[in-house]
Amino acid sequence: MTMVIGLTGGIASGKSLVAGFLREQGVPVIDADQVAREVVAPPSPALEQIAAEFGRGVLQEDGSLDREKMGEIVFGDPVARAKLEAVLHPEIERRVDVEIARHQQQGTPLLVYEAALLVETGLYRRLDGLIVVCTTPEQQLQRLQRQRGLNREEAMRRIEAQAPQEVKVRLADIVVDNTGTPEQTRAATLRAWSRLERCLARGRTKSGRFVCP
Repeated sequence: MTMVIGLTGGIASGKSLVAGFLREQGVPVIDADQVAREVVAPPSPALEQIAAEFGRGVLQEDGSLDREKMGEIVFGDPVARAKLEAVLHPEIERRVDVEIARHQQQGTPLLVYEAALLVETGLYRRLDGLIVVCTTPEQQLQRLQRQRGLNREEAMRRIEAQAPQEVKVRLADIVVDNTGTPEQTRAATLRAWSRLERCLARGRTKSGRFVCP
């Protein structure tokens, strides 16, 4: 049976960087953000629901979702965010379940599911393990401001919209430190990969969980 490991962390923590290093080792990665883009690709029922809920102003001229505008609306507004998640999350979960089933049928030994809200939604409980990528709050702020053009206040709202990093770290089976250079993060990811290989070698317990030394 396929071992499905969650990969998460706070916004701008470096999840995609770690996912890329895992892919270099031949590990298939399902990217929840990419699935979310596919879910709202026009024409789609989810996109129409979002437009009906938030107005046609959240759409770009070509009819696609304006993700930046949507972010401005929902970050800092828990009610609006909950409405958006109620549309997106069920469809994302369905598509991810189909992809996991496909890998299981193919006999894939290990699969990583990269998603920002595994802890917030409780989805991590359905997985065989959890990797959390961590960084400092100041690094998160700097990356959000540099990469997305947000001011400090906007960046803080997005960070605070997610569960605190320390909560995710407490739930993690493996923590990857991304406070250093990319090469240091690569080394930390390779150590995580080595541990996952040991988990695969030991197999599952009677309860269905993998044994991770």
